[in-house]
Amino acid sequence: MHIDQLALASRLKNARKNANLTQDQVAQSLAVQRTAIVQIEAGKRAVSTLELSKLAQLYGCPISSFVSSDDTPIEEDALVALFRATQTEGDSAPWQTEVARYLEICRAGVELDRLLDRPPHAGPPSYQLPQPQSTMEAVKQGELVAEDERRRLSLGHNPIADMAELINGQNIWASGAVLPDEMSGLFLHHSSIGLFILVNFNHPRARKRFSYAHEYAHALLDREATATVSITADRRKLTEVRANAFAAALLLPRAGVYAFLESRFKASPSVFDQAVYDPMAEEDRGEVKASRRAAAFSQVLTFEDVAALSHHFGVSYQAALFRLRSLAIVNAPEFEELREKESLGLRFLELLKLWDDLYGKETRTPDRELISQVVHLALEAFRREEISSGKMRDLSKLLGVPSKELLQLAEAT
Repeated sequence: MHIDQLALASRLKNARKNANLTQDQVAQSLAVQRTAIVQIEAGKRAVSTLELSKLAQLYGCPISSFVSSDDTPIEEDALVALFRATQTEGDSAPWQTEVARYLEICRAGVELDRLLDRPPHAGPPSYQLPQPQSTMEAVKQGELVAEDERRRLSLGHNPIADMAELINGQNIWASGAVLPDEMSGLFLHHSSIGLFILVNFNHPRARKRFSYAHEYAHALLDREATATVSITADRRKLTEVRANAFAAALLLPRAGVYAFLESRFKASPSVFDQAVYDPMAEEDRGEVKASRRAAAFSQVLTFEDVAALSHHFGVSYQAALFRLRSLAIVNAPEFEELREKESLGLRFLELLKLWDDLYGKETRTPDRELISQVVHLALEAFRREEISSGKMRDLSKLLGVPSKELLQLAEAT
């Protein structure tokens, strides 16, 4: 239930004053005349949802703090919650400005969803598991949830082509961003935008894929937290261990790893025993048996096998090797030997011109997936006459796309 216009006007006025902003400054931010802000704060002019979203962003308040009619505790602003989680309150860094822009894009997307009468970005189902009490419990939880997700999404044991697209398909806003090097990614859950994942765009491609899967685990398992930030210093936390185990099992499924190695005639027993069923021999329990021993050293995994496995599933050499160890396909001495030969594995990938697929320079922009989502919504809203050409121009500025080209595409729909 929403409050009346006079009460809304009073709250907006108080929020502006608390943010130490003048009516002129607010008018400039909204690209309206100062008289419009005067009328809004006097309760004489209605406020559109998009304007309310912009004011919430400008004042650092959730929209619910303006429109809620009860005494429910006010939800902390998304940016404030995020910066609190990163322990950077009061700091000013380029990455914070970039994240703020992405949140504004998400809010614009939410508003377009509302105009199109689409359901909110609820996201995938949440797994209500107890907090792990040990490293082994964290690993088991992560692996089990990853297996459940693969079944739910009908992925089989095949490689995942694009983690960002998979996440977007689960109604989660997702994007890359230039983050501090020690920060691999973050997950945000807020009423103003729904679920939101960012990963460090400066990291190698293979690591970005893993980070997307890692943050997806937080979206499935740690949704009660407003903000979860994955940084190097917290890597031993059990929730981070669980997210890493989930990412490894999601990207390198057990059955898929075995299928890949079997296609190379590796990771099989050194002795093959076969017993052939014969219904005529049920009375006397007679059996027809056969046995074959694998060729000497044929089952030994090499650095080339690990490198090929990593490329097949789109993960780093180290991620593939650790997965082989967790599946007990390699023992401790073999693990250490293969770890020492990582440089040889990377040379193998370079030789076949496969290295760039995992470690090369990214050719797409950090926000490609996020922008494509919102542009789709904008084009659809324009086609249905839910937004004007002026609003399309505003969105083009926010999205960083040429307004002329966006309008031409919108008019062609």
